[in-house]
Amino acid sequence: MADITQDLTGSRAGQPAATAGHPAGPAPERVLPPRSIVPLAGLPVVAAVLVFLVVSIAGNWLWAIDFFHVVGGGLWTAIDLFVGLIIGPILGRLSIPARVEFATRFMPKMVLLMPTLVIATLASGWQLARHLGFLTIAYPQHWWLTASYIVVGVMTVIALGLLEPANIAVLFELRKPQPDGALVSRLMRRFAYTAGITGLMQVATLIIMTRIATW
Repeated sequence: MADITQDLTGSRAGQPAATAGHPAGPAPERVLPPRSIVPLAGLPVVAAVLVFLVVSIAGNWLWAIDFFHVVGGGLWTAIDLFVGLIIGPILGRLSIPARVEFATRFMPKMVLLMPTLVIATLASGWQLARHLGFLTIAYPQHWWLTASYIVVGVMTVIALGLLEPANIAVLFELRKPQPDGALVSRLMRRFAYTAGITGLMQVATLIIMTRIATW
């Protein structure tokens, strides 16, 4: 009788019962974040980029400065728009466990990528404006530069004051033995929404920069 009962329930002591058409199996293992909050494998890449940036500025290499500003600004804009307008809505429809697993895989990569893009874009942009003489342009054209300073300043505050702390907070929460899924979801929503706002502001920056480039 005990064997029959075990066959019908599909379980023994300490094992979950199988449902119809879906045999019981081991629970999926939780994806763990890296051993350190900062992905150590990415540090040499970040260091190489920043060293090349410093050398380019010190050597007045206009082509390299232009490269950093165009590529860095383009990636910053594209990633913000993608996270805010594509990943954000998708993330809102996922279950909390799915959001936690996505954050575990996604957020460690962003903790190094976004600050590096922000630093490279801003530093090279200032040097590029200095080389091309935009800093000494008289008014009323100078108002376009003033507008760009305001927009870029707000974006920088959002990126380093809101996005990065939310990113790090998610990683610290995920390292707990029992992470709070609801908290991770709220932080991920904040990350996605602020990234979308920054991306839209990046579009305004592109409009200003193309206007300046056509003087």
